[in-house]
Amino acid sequence: MVNLTPDLNNISLDPWDLNTFRENELQATVCRLDKIHPEISGNKWFKLKYYLERARKENKQKLISFGGAYSNHLIALAAAADMNGYSSTGMIRGEEPIRLSHTLLAAKNYGMELRFLSRMAYNRKKNSVQSVEEEATDPDALLIPEGGAGAEGVRGAEEILSGIPAGGYTHICCAAGTGTMLAGLINSAGPDQKIIGVSVLKGTRDFEPLNRAWIKNQAYLQRVEMIHEYHFGGYAKPAKSLIDFMNRTYQESGIPTDFVYTGKLLFAIAGMAASHAFPAGSRILVLHSGGLQGNLSLPPGLLQF
Repeated sequence: MVNLTPDLNNISLDPWDLNTFRENELQATVCRLDKIHPEISGNKWFKLKYYLERARKENKQKLISFGGAYSNHLIALAAAADMNGYSSTGMIRGEEPIRLSHTLLAAKNYGMELRFLSRMAYNRKKNSVQSVEEEATDPDALLIPEGGAGAEGVRGAEEILSGIPAGGYTHICCAAGTGTMLAGLINSAGPDQKIIGVSVLKGTRDFEPLNRAWIKNQAYLQRVEMIHEYHFGGYAKPAKSLIDFMNRTYQESGIPTDFVYTGKLLFAIAGMAASHAFPAGSRILVLHSGGLQGNLSLPPGLLQF
């Protein structure tokens, strides 16, 4: 399998033009982080970067992490491990299926060992000291939190804005799953920039899923707005209205989205614009966090791209 190093020079700033933007005197741009690598796409490279650096410094040989059957994080980790000469293990939520998902097949092709755990065992292992104990019994292993949700992941996410001309934007918007990328953006944005996080999870509220401990200065939270109304029934629910919006967005702009993260993000921003949530003259930067491979779990033909 050919491994291509993530190329940050491939990031583009694509205009996103809608009637509702023009009517409300708004300009919107989508930052295409998804273009940097086929598997380590979007925010994944940034969130893994300093875990890989830590692994090198500590002379680790194996990378271990957690995720579901369609985890963008696990396939990115498997590819990054293979690219950098590490073995990898994925702790998979749920019993082993008769047929592996395309995501897990791809991770396995990158050399990742797959260990399937019941949902109860998975949550216990992910959240308890058992994970630390497992790492301690294998001195060659580095444990990486699910989604890269830790200090190293936040540190990497803080570098996203440094690679693009983001200074002229009034609003910076992203989808939030673990909140790792969101925390990095909050820490690195300018003092006059507003940060909008669109939670893709059902049942979140206030600043969830953001971990406030990751924020360098709690005063930064004053410039954050969390949106919780665009989860479409749950983490990976392919609602018809969302799929229709994704197809229409691609037809009009050429920008592909996924139904777990970026589709919901763009849907939310368009809805906010229509309801006059942005002041006239706003310049909106929408960060495309990748994850397009997740669309392969949908029935063929549902998406037109």
